[in-house]
Amino acid sequence: MSKLSFSTLSALITLGFHSSFAKAPDSLKTKQLNEVVVTSTRGEKTVFQTPALIYAIGQEEIKTSQSRSTPELLMNQMGVFVQKTTHGAGSPFVRGLTGNQTLLLIDDIRLNNSTFRYGPNQYLNTIDAFTLGRAEVLLGSGSVQYGSDALGGTIQLFTTDPQFNTGFGGRLLGRLVSAGMEQSGRVEARYGGTNAAFQAGFTNRRFGDVLGGKNTGFQSPSGYKEQDFDLKAKLNLGHGWMATLAHQSVSQRNVEVFFRYQLENFKINQFDPQRRQLTYVKLENQSESNWFNHQTFTLSRQATQEGRFSQKNGATALRSETDKVQTWGLTYNNQSRFLRGMLTLNSGVELYRDKVNSERYDENNTTLQRTYSRGLYPDNSTFLNYAAYSIVSTNLARLNSTFGIRYNGFVIDIPDATIGDSRLTPAAFVYNYNLSYNLGKSIAPYLNISTGFRAPNIDDLGTLGIVDFRYEVPTNNLKPEKSTTYELGLKIATKIIGLQMGYYSTQLQNLITRVRVPNEQVNGINVYRKENVESAYINGFDAKLQANLLTSLQLYGNVSYCFGQSETKNEPMRRIPPVNGRVGLNFTKNKGWIRPEFWFAGAQERLAQGDKDDNRIAKGGTPAWNVFNLNAGYNLKRISLTAAVQNLFDADYRTHGSGINGYGRSLWLTAEFKW
Repeated sequence: MSKLSFSTLSALITLGFHSSFAKAPDSLKTKQLNEVVVTSTRGEKTVFQTPALIYAIGQEEIKTSQSRSTPELLMNQMGVFVQKTTHGAGSPFVRGLTGNQTLLLIDDIRLNNSTFRYGPNQYLNTIDAFTLGRAEVLLGSGSVQYGSDALGGTIQLFTTDPQFNTGFGGRLLGRLVSAGMEQSGRVEARYGGTNAAFQAGFTNRRFGDVLGGKNTGFQSPSGYKEQDFDLKAKLNLGHGWMATLAHQSVSQRNVEVFFRYQLENFKINQFDPQRRQLTYVKLENQSESNWFNHQTFTLSRQATQEGRFSQKNGATALRSETDKVQTWGLTYNNQSRFLRGMLTLNSGVELYRDKVNSERYDENNTTLQRTYSRGLYPDNSTFLNYAAYSIVSTNLARLNSTFGIRYNGFVIDIPDATIGDSRLTPAAFVYNYNLSYNLGKSIAPYLNISTGFRAPNIDDLGTLGIVDFRYEVPTNNLKPEKSTTYELGLKIATKIIGLQMGYYSTQLQNLITRVRVPNEQVNGINVYRKENVESAYINGFDAKLQANLLTSLQLYGNVSYCFGQSETKNEPMRRIPPVNGRVGLNFTKNKGWIRPEFWFAGAQERLAQGDKDDNRIAKGGTPAWNVFNLNAGYNLKRISLTAAVQNLFDADYRTHGSGINGYGRSLWLTAEFKW
């Protein structure tokens, strides 16, 4: 087990849990466990009635946390641990798994595509945190509801909706962080009429180099620039029909990959550009029909572009790589309600199709002549994902249960001169069963059995080139990864205490693992190929608590621990996070509030061989760390001011597996004006 500092251990014993920020001293049963969530069943259900660990991060917490990015909003939340390869990245580990083994959604649409990498990636950072109205985290489940990749769990982000009958309005927002670490601004305009509502926003952000703790100083280069645009409209079509039209565009430039400069002798290494665009149309219908109570049709197009520039010191050429993925999606979900809502059935079909384009060239520094070669992925690869699912939920006086099944098939076409053209057609069948029983009105133990899968994607099958510190070559014979999770837990909801806690065991089979090709190297770098050769398990515990101590004072906290072991290699699983969490107090008075908060992580000394070979992880493991933050704010009628001192004692720290240290002592100021 990871070693803990004395202060961390004391905090665990004394507090040990986490909850979302409480805006007002209402009962926790109303504010926390009675919140309605949708990710667990694709239909509305309260947290207390859901036989699984799930929680929401509401708009008030998003606002007052002053999180710089969407990944940082999730830092030290229950069951989530965020690794940062560089400042412009942020990969959430959910119950020890990340990358293409954790499912990310935005507005019910898959963010994951067929080039999501094994291990940490930067794609969650392409969601503008200023546009978020809500986030939901479902631990240990999601494959039945949403398909491939939800081995560790599911994170869903919801953007804000325009409101009807509000007239014209908008907001201006600005944020400054000391030492030039951030200068951000956002402007929004809104209109809400009787049957139509619109909103549009523009965000401009400039991030400077990250100032680390007292012995680190500036980590240069690590800054980047970002410009975002979003548009959303809701139209009441009558007869129970509602249409939503939305567009999101995020563009990041010169995203420096700091550790490459620090550890690998690079002159240039950056993502440029990093872009994502999502456009969708959603039609919803609500009626009195039992069979067709709530129907949702969604047509979406998502396009991502990842450019990479790299050149080592002394090299004669600059390498440019570009990967583009265009994803069309079409989904239909129907909710049926029977017995006055005590029985609900959510069923639907999904279709997603990716097309991948990839190119690479080397440009001579002197002659500027370009030499083109195969990109990281086979150009013009396609990935078709089709599925049907059904989820039955009961909500009786004391008994709540959910049973769901999904069939998912894939057609993967890879035209590759290296290994020849290939077509794979993997498929998966998964189920889950959850049960909770109310002991009185405020205590509910639960049982959760969930199966999950991850289909091999184009990154698994077609990668050719340097990834991290390895050289990967393609393969054409992989099967889906599979998981089975068993979980026992407890939920308590009273006027004083709100608690969620659960112990789980996840079995993983057919894991796709990089295997070294014997006696082969490219430019002195070892060659690897991916194979289905590993089985493993992760056991762990998550808990989350909020307590109303006084009318205006709340205590909150969380703790998460997981133990991952590769049974095949008889060694720890790679990148398993240490025990981690946060505790804090929230005091509200009139229009002001203040919140001291303590973040902690234990040392992680259980390392796989891959961790030992990773130059981002210190020899012997990642040390324990403790960070103290202080947030405060004041709300007027149209103006709200928020201030924070992050890392008050200027500790040096790095989250396990990251390539850059966390923020040193810094002042964060945010001002918002609404009209």
